Amino acid sequence: MTFKLSELPYAIDALEPYISARTLEFHHGKHHQSYIKKLNKAIADTGYEELPLESIIARSHGTTHSDIYNNAAQAWNHAFLWQSMSPEGGGSPDGLLLEKLESSFGDLAGFADAFKKAAKGQFGSGWAWLVNDKGTLKVLATANAGTPLVQDQSPLLTLDVWEHAYYLDYQNNRAGYVDDFLNHLINWEFAAANLAAWRTAA
Repeated sequence: MTFKLSELPYAIDALEPYISARTLEFHHGKHHQSYIKKLNKAIADTGYEELPLESIIARSHGTTHSDIYNNAAQAWNHAFLWQSMSPEGGGSPDGLLLEKLESSFGDLAGFADAFKKAAKGQFGSGWAWLVNDKGTLKVLATANAGTPLVQDQSPLLTLDVWEHAYYLDYQNNRAGYVDDFLNHLINWEFAAANLAAWRTAA
């Protein structure tokens, strides 16, 4: 199996002014593409090449195949990231997702505070996540290529806090980037669909 870079789910300039077309050209077209290229090279003739991406991540995690894990996880994380943002994002969720956020964080503002703390507080490179942990919603941060997939948690949405995700637009103002994601880009419909899929499977 040869993995290929998926298309963005929106036009390259659709997230402006919060994320520029230039940032997405580098982030999607170069960084994400590089992870996929390195992954295809790393799994050649290893037995991993016949597996789906999620299985590669699970099997390589914690092994000596750190190059395979890192590139597989980053390929998956980035594909998930593009879906976690929307040109029509922001606002408030409703239905089951809102109920779960309120029961888990007190209210939507409580979720936002927890997410900001995770995203802004992640030292160096990494990710902030909203996850479903066996029916309870949690916010967590992972370093580098870390992903909740190997922690028996179901990701609902994510934000990349590696500098390449925001530096062209925000320089060192990670806080502003996180705020704009929560206020204008967060894709609640995607998170709700992921929660519904877990509930159906459970």
